[in-house]
Amino acid sequence: MCGIIGVVAKSFVNQTIFDALTVLQHRGQDAAGIVTSDGQRFFLRKDNGLVNEVFRTRHMKKLNGNMGIGHVRYPTAGSSSSAEAQPFYVNSPYGIALAHNGNLTNAEQLADEVFRSDLRHINTTSDSEVLLNVFAHELQALGKLVPSADDIFQAVERVHARCEGGYAVVAIITGYGIVAFRDPFGIRPVVYGKRETAAGTEYMVASESVALDTSGFELVRDLAPGEAIFISQEGDIATKQCAAQSILAPCLFEYVYLARPDSIIDGISVHHARMEMGVKLAESVMRQRPEHDIDVIIPIPDTSRTAALEMANILNVNFREGFIKNRYIGRTFIMPGQTQRKRSVRQKLNPIAAEFRDKVVMLVDDSIVRGTTSAQIVEMAREAGARKVYFASAAPEVRYPNVFGIDMPSPTELIAHERTAQEIGELIGADWMLYQELADLKASITKFNAKIDDFDTCVFDGKYVTGTVSEEYLARIDAKRNDGAKVSDDDKQDTGGNESADLHSAF
Repeated sequence: MCGIIGVVAKSFVNQTIFDALTVLQHRGQDAAGIVTSDGQRFFLRKDNGLVNEVFRTRHMKKLNGNMGIGHVRYPTAGSSSSAEAQPFYVNSPYGIALAHNGNLTNAEQLADEVFRSDLRHINTTSDSEVLLNVFAHELQALGKLVPSADDIFQAVERVHARCEGGYAVVAIITGYGIVAFRDPFGIRPVVYGKRETAAGTEYMVASESVALDTSGFELVRDLAPGEAIFISQEGDIATKQCAAQSILAPCLFEYVYLARPDSIIDGISVHHARMEMGVKLAESVMRQRPEHDIDVIIPIPDTSRTAALEMANILNVNFREGFIKNRYIGRTFIMPGQTQRKRSVRQKLNPIAAEFRDKVVMLVDDSIVRGTTSAQIVEMAREAGARKVYFASAAPEVRYPNVFGIDMPSPTELIAHERTAQEIGELIGADWMLYQELADLKASITKFNAKIDDFDTCVFDGKYVTGTVSEEYLARIDAKRNDGAKVSDDDKQDTGGNESADLHSAF
């Protein structure tokens, strides 16, 4: 997963994009980048690191212009080299920079087509650069010196026809404006909003509505699956459905873990959806163990807190904060490499012994992926004096890899792969292992929007909603996405490092 931002304003946008990216930092901690435009040229800064590490005052001063795009990156395959940081740029036609959240499942085929048929060069292993070149080629093929909104939408139509997978895209076209679009299944989220100023109306597109909120923009709506929006540099706006066929099938994991609770995705409050997940877990407890002996419910901070609190309310059991979180450690799920994730758990969480001592504790987490973190947390609960340790997951068993932009790698690295809930509980050391039912998870979300057609449930049931994912492809990404394949820049030849330039003069 990654986070994307696009802004068209009446004054410089560098600070607005910076602030919005910090709000989306939970979607990617590997790299960050911003491209702005003054209508004549691009200005770029991108590098590995957190937003406040990549952008210093000296960089912000060079990011001129009233429109721009931004990106926070979380790698799902290959290395975390700074050469993979986004946005990417091509100078033909017009000059286009693009940032992307998601994953193209036919990226290798497209890269070959781009080289052999489109006569374009791909410089990295990123599918975002492939997507950029496909879009640039389709726009150039129209042969328009001055493209209209309809021309840009026609190029997006061709992108949808060629690209497979899950993607939310924002791109800036020098001298014209910003275009954003969403894959025909709506797997990855993107919203847009506006704010009124004395100089006129300004627009923002973003991965999550919370980025709009904190920047003073009013949420207008989500982009529909397959829909594109074009905002000219003058502030004119146009939208169009660009996919031949589309259905709304958002990623379930956005609601479980990825999104911030204060975001609204596809008209659904993430916070309310997580509350309902807690209700469903409580109902499952009452079905399976109506005479349960749970003394206290303790969330594993932070994402599971909402579900755990509602679960405790329904069961009439005490809710307690039993773990103190170190706010200076990032989200362990999105850290590259298992060694770093394992080392970070005890640095990140420390138990309050009094909340565990001599109690039957139900720990609640949003999900369990590899299981090593969960095992360490159960061990900490026992060391703190818990008499019994139960473990509940607000999501079903994660058994299959995700191919649409989330790092759920080799199936053999997933603790639930080919294991029962009881076997998983034994592996992590829990006395009872409780998983959310998939039907209950879906119901937790559709309760707030009955118009959702389907969901991307691939990590739970192996069903890939696009219908284009083959066993051969899964085998290829298995080799690329396992932890052994993720290497740091130090293990790779230097590919250029930091980029900060006036692209008009640099190319």
